[in-house]
Amino acid sequence: MTDTALPVLITGASRGLGAALAEALAPGRHIIAVGRTTGALEELDDRIRAAGGQATLAPMDITVAEAMQQLCRSIHDRWGGVGLWLHTAIHAGPLAPASHLAEKDLDSSIAVNLRATARLIAYVAPLLGQSGRAVFFDDPQGGEKFFGHYGTTKSAQMALVRSWRAESLKTGPDVRILAPRPMPTATRARFYPGEDRAPLADIRAEAARLLPEILEG
Repeated sequence: MTDTALPVLITGASRGLGAALAEALAPGRHIIAVGRTTGALEELDDRIRAAGGQATLAPMDITVAEAMQQLCRSIHDRWGGVGLWLHTAIHAGPLAPASHLAEKDLDSSIAVNLRATARLIAYVAPLLGQSGRAVFFDDPQGGEKFFGHYGTTKSAQMALVRSWRAESLKTGPDVRILAPRPMPTATRARFYPGEDRAPLADIRAEAARLLPEILEG
């Protein structure tokens, strides 16, 4: 169990699984919600407050190093650290054949999915210390046809996280990788337009299912 006296940092909290996890955790933990969409963060804050929780909103782009440095410094100065970090931010580059990847889309995918993750690990690790926990969410699309932008960079992200997990086994923090079920998110809609969304897992129900894996142990 992570330290409930320390806040939960969620990067990618404005929508989808990140928002659902913020709501699920908010009754007992202070949430630091990071996302690019101010309106969506404000709506999340309304829901959290209506349920009796509290949140600090950080409408920021995780690819901006200076913004992330300032955020982490502010967290340190106010709370001394975080007990839990959930990283759900992702860039869903468009589907394309491997021979026709757009340089701009590939650069954006690398910037968000790999480079920003690497930077955040460096910035957030000191806030987690030895006893905190970082949780990442896999989506194994690497090697699938037309997933060159997203699948390649998501796979690279997971490789980086697995390295951090192996390096931290004896010293902490606790690094975990979870595999959510397919959900009707905006990211999935970009990849599977026209898909029958009825069989997909409800986002809030999936957050509830993942919560024990996030918190226990």
